[in-house]
Amino acid sequence: MTRKRKILAGVLAGLVVLVAAAVIVVATMDWNRFKPMINERVSAAIGRPFAINGDLSVAWGRERDEPGWRAWVPWPQITADDLTVGNTDWARTPVMARLARVQFSLSPVPMLAHRVVIRRIQLTGPTADLQRLADGRANWEFTLPETGEPSPWQIDIDQIGFDQGVVAYADEALQADVKVRIDPLGKPVPFAELAGKAQEANAQDDAAHGADADAKDGTDLSRDDEAGQALEQAARAAPDRAPNDYVFGWQVEGRYKGLPVKGDGKAGGMLALRDAQQPFPVQADVSVGRTRAAVVGTLTDPMHLGALNLRLSLSGSSMSNLYPLTGITLPDTPPYSTEGHLIARLQNPAGPVFEYRRFRGKVGASDLRGTLRFTMQAPRPRLAGKLWSDQLRMADLGPLIGVKPEAEAPARAESAPRADAAPARDAGPRAGKVLPAQQFRTERWRDMDADVEFSGKRIIHGSKLPLSDLYTHLVLDAGRLSLDPLRFGMAGGTLRADVGLDGSQSVMSGRIRAGARQLRLKQLFPGVQSMQQALGQLNGDVSLAGRGNSVAALLGSADGDVHLLVNDGIISRSLMEIAGLNVGNYVVTKMFGDDEVRINCAAADLGMKSGLMRTRAFVFDTENALITIDGEANFKDETLDLDISPESKGFRIFSLRSPLYVRGTFGDPKAGVQAGPLMARGAGMVALGVVLTPVAGLLALIAPSANDDENHCATLMQEARKPARAPAKAGGK
Repeated sequence: MTRKRKILAGVLAGLVVLVAAAVIVVATMDWNRFKPMINERVSAAIGRPFAINGDLSVAWGRERDEPGWRAWVPWPQITADDLTVGNTDWARTPVMARLARVQFSLSPVPMLAHRVVIRRIQLTGPTADLQRLADGRANWEFTLPETGEPSPWQIDIDQIGFDQGVVAYADEALQADVKVRIDPLGKPVPFAELAGKAQEANAQDDAAHGADADAKDGTDLSRDDEAGQALEQAARAAPDRAPNDYVFGWQVEGRYKGLPVKGDGKAGGMLALRDAQQPFPVQADVSVGRTRAAVVGTLTDPMHLGALNLRLSLSGSSMSNLYPLTGITLPDTPPYSTEGHLIARLQNPAGPVFEYRRFRGKVGASDLRGTLRFTMQAPRPRLAGKLWSDQLRMADLGPLIGVKPEAEAPARAESAPRADAAPARDAGPRAGKVLPAQQFRTERWRDMDADVEFSGKRIIHGSKLPLSDLYTHLVLDAGRLSLDPLRFGMAGGTLRADVGLDGSQSVMSGRIRAGARQLRLKQLFPGVQSMQQALGQLNGDVSLAGRGNSVAALLGSADGDVHLLVNDGIISRSLMEIAGLNVGNYVVTKMFGDDEVRINCAAADLGMKSGLMRTRAFVFDTENALITIDGEANFKDETLDLDISPESKGFRIFSLRSPLYVRGTFGDPKAGVQAGPLMARGAGMVALGVVLTPVAGLLALIAPSANDDENHCATLMQEARKPARAPAKAGGK
């Protein structure tokens, strides 16, 4: 062997000895000697006390998943026991977080390029006490030293695992104080076992409800906008990636928004941090007050709250109770329950977007289905959707205008107030009052915009009143609410309205323009045998505007007009009894006894000023008498002051010698006979020209008839147009 070769061999041998010695030193080193330095460095970096109180050890091993020569490079396997992170000086406990043990391995090669690569990190026995104050300060936000230069180091973590632990969370801004306990299940539960049916239901919905099917059943929302495309991406996220099994169970208990919170669920055991396409399994069944939500499905990219794909069941005592929980403004409703497909794109550039797809459920005794989309956009969140009901009970719509559900009224009067119920905001004493006085929550209208269409196929109102084909388009914009149009079919005709409520101010202003056309009398009263002979129709127009935060207040301040025209009807005592109109029964009995009397035409021209409705003209032209009504109805205090004056036609002699009156309140009207006698005004058609001065509003309501000779209202109006003639003097002079 030459001299050069001997020198080279010696150098190589020395290097091998040095590497071996370094490996022996590192492998046998007591790493606990470095704990004081590590604790000091970390505490200075995060601005909080940090301590490794237990043992610190490092073992070395190869990562066989690494490709090529990297598989032969040993990785340090680091284990630290009993770690604590101190709290802020204002927090309720001295320790913010504690770990019984942390284990992870580092890739040494990337550290040469200032990258810390951790494939898996396992947390054992984690506990945390998280707290945020009303001013926004949070104890999980650390004060890091300002160097003026970005850190050259980058940290990449692939997966994070955990086991039994406890997390307490208190948030003054959210009014939340809850505690979550996490425990291993013992035996993993396959994802398909809990979520299989939900996934199958979602898949069937997506397959059976394409764009054409959605458009047909009224649940389609356009997929052309940015939010729609983001949701489609979320709904189809990682179709070829099977979620992991459920490994942990959890329980939550505490309070939120002043309401009790309780629930449980299951979750996967490993969070994929770098692989944003790996779905993380979640399952939960949580109640907040009287609202209950149950979900099963997946969360994608959980560390960045990427996307949700869940089957959601939601139920509660009123949809309005969701406002403090979600910030979504929904109306007061009877108890409800729904189930559908919830997808969300939480990192959408325009703001997080949620869509509750093709849900089905009940609101009171009414069915409901559709799709709703909620976008957290600026300047206000926006709710859009299309809803459909095959059978809608009109009583379930009562809470929308401040009428409490019938089943709730007695119970609430005898029981303590519910914790999640809205505070009563009736406008003063309501003894004997009938107009809805519960105030609209206009302050909530200013927090959200909306664009929702609703269609109802069959409407149940009373026992036999025929209503159908309800449609309305609701738009809420900066506190201004409109229902345009609001229409439905009734008794063979149509009712159409345009409603506008401006809740952008503290005192709401409102308006309504409504019209009834061709309502057939025999269909309005299907249970009255005599009405089946009636051939006439009812037509009417209403135009009112007022100010106030309830229906009672709006009507109590309203200005406007009411026009009504009815031809070819029948009136009788039995009709009044069936309608439940005791005062009407009294009036009809006094005038006509028990006989059925044909109405040739009934016309009303009513004016309203500051809540006081006065009769400009109100007349019933029957086959044997002309009946006029004079007086007023005060919607401010709900009182009546009406005089009813009949005038005989031809040779019929009325037994009634004095006019009638109706006094009292809307809720308790009183009828009686005036003390004075009837005033002689002349024959019926002669007096009509004075009583019923034609107005354009009434003329517009005369419906065309196949036989104009049968249209008594047209004849009545023609007679009213003629100049009034003075009655003949006594003795023919």
